[in-house]
Amino acid sequence: MLAKTWRRRRGDDAEARVQHHMESHGYKLVHRNWQCRLGELDLVMQRGDTLAIVEVRQRANDNFGGAAASVTTAKQRKLVQATRALLAQDAKLAQCNIRFDVAAIDGDADIQWIENAFDAA
Repeated sequence: MLAKTWRRRRGDDAEARVQHHMESHGYKLVHRNWQCRLGELDLVMQRGDTLAIVEVRQRANDNFGGAAASVTTAKQRKLVQATRALLAQDAKLAQCNIRFDVAAIDGDADIQWIENAFDAA
């Protein structure tokens, strides 16, 4: 097995940091790096009847708009499609209220947690 790349390790660290942050706010991890042919969901977190689909973005600096700005319309569409695939597989999760969040980290800054960052429209 090949060693993880520096970029993947950094991404894993950012996801772990966001997961811990959300758990400290009462969320429980349902899936991490859930994959299907339509894409990948970084974190699927649940609190009560709310299911938060969290896209984690980390950038070394805020050049080119920063981490939050990197979640393009095309990326949003992929996240919605992957979420639909997840919900089709899990009837229990399909009963939840679905929310799309973005957790952005620019450099070594604190997590910018954007709840309801976009809709599934």
